[in-house]
Amino acid sequence: MSSKEMVKALNIFDVIKSRRSVRKFKDKDVSDEAVDKIIEAGVWAPSAGNLQSRDYIIVRDKEVIDELVDAAGQSFISDAPVIIVVCANMERSSQKYGDRGYNLYSIQDASAAIQNMLLTVHALNLSSCWIGAFNETQVSDILGIPSGVRPVAMLPIGHPDVEPNPPKRDSMEKFVHSEKW
Repeated sequence: MSSKEMVKALNIFDVIKSRRSVRKFKDKDVSDEAVDKIIEAGVWAPSAGNLQSRDYIIVRDKEVIDELVDAAGQSFISDAPVIIVVCANMERSSQKYGDRGYNLYSIQDASAAIQNMLLTVHALNLSSCWIGAFNETQVSDILGIPSGVRPVAMLPIGHPDVEPNPPKRDSMEKFVHSEKW
C-alpha cells in the first residue's frame, strides 16, 4: 500500500471512529448544499444489482417534523432543522430479485445508503442519529409514502450542540469467526 493510499485509509477510519449519534442540535439551519451532499452520499452507496432500491424524503417543515416526532416518540427530533427519511423501495428491488429483493435487498440497499449518509454528515461537521424506532404506518401516512416503499430510518440532521464520548466497543475477537462459528 502506497503512503498516499495509507493516508486515505487513515482518513476514512478517523471519520468512522469519530462519528457519534447526537441528539442535541444548535438552533442553526443546515444548508441545501449540505443536504445535497448527504443525499449524494446515499446515492453512491452500493446496491443489489445496482437497482438503487431506496428513496429519500427531505423534511424541513416544522409541522411535519412535529408529526414525525409523534410517530417516533422522541422529542429531540424536533430540534433538528432537517430530517431525511430513508425508504426501502421494495417494489423496485423485487422486479429483479423477487421475494428476496422485496424483503431483504431493499432493506440492505437503504441501510448502506444510511451509513454513507451518516459518515458524510459527520465529515461535514454536522450531526445526526439513526432513528429506526417509529410507527411505520404513521410515518408513511404523514409523508404520503406509497405501498411497496417502506420507511427504514429517519435522520435528524443539525449542527451538534454536544460532543458525546466514544461508546465502549468489544474486541473484534468476540465477533469474528474463522471458517465456522
